[in-house]
Amino acid sequence: MRLTEQQRRVIEQAARACFGDDAVVRLFGSRVDDHKRGGDIDLLITTALSDTDAIVRAEIAFQVRVQRALGEQRIDVLVDYPGRRARPPIFDIAERTGVRL
Repeated sequence: MRLTEQQRRVIEQAARACFGDDAVVRLFGSRVDDHKRGGDIDLLITTALSDTDAIVRAEIAFQVRVQRALGEQRIDVLVDYPGRRARPPIFDIAERTGVRL
């Protein structure tokens, strides 16, 4: 996994602060492979939040916290939550190939 311990800690703490203590974060994509270089940070966050307005606010707050703590980073965030109407295939890929932080 190509995240430093500090990056992992920042991401985990921000996810819990913004999405709740039960939030689960998975890193997926090129950053999972230690042999690759570069690439953005692809995250799947699973939350118990179900109100879409609250989820949008949480995602914005998460991005702000992480950017402030780590500096400008390319971060793509998928948020899975109960009652999601459409679940694109990328969610299944992220769950299957991702590494839980």
